[in-house]
Amino acid sequence: MKEVSRYSHYGNEVFVFEADKGRHREHCLCWQCGRFYPEPEDMSKNCPIARMLYNLNVLLKLVTPVWECPDWCNPRPDQLDEAERE
Repeated sequence: MKEVSRYSHYGNEVFVFEADKGRHREHCLCWQCGRFYPEPEDMSKNCPIARMLYNLNVLLKLVTPVWECPDWCNPRPDQLDEAERE
């Protein structure tokens, strides 16, 4: 069985598989999608699916990676690592 730990995340006590703690971006398709604008000043441009999922996560105190999406598109240049831009 995987090890589960408890910690405070944004002021909420939550449980997580220890090996996955802090690895949301590695597993979430949104972080490599050209429609994803996670910064507060860009939220009006953000993908409607990502916005709804974020609001649900806040409401339920969850973190949910997206594994599949019908609206994914190639990342914008500002989303790529320097090595990927070349």
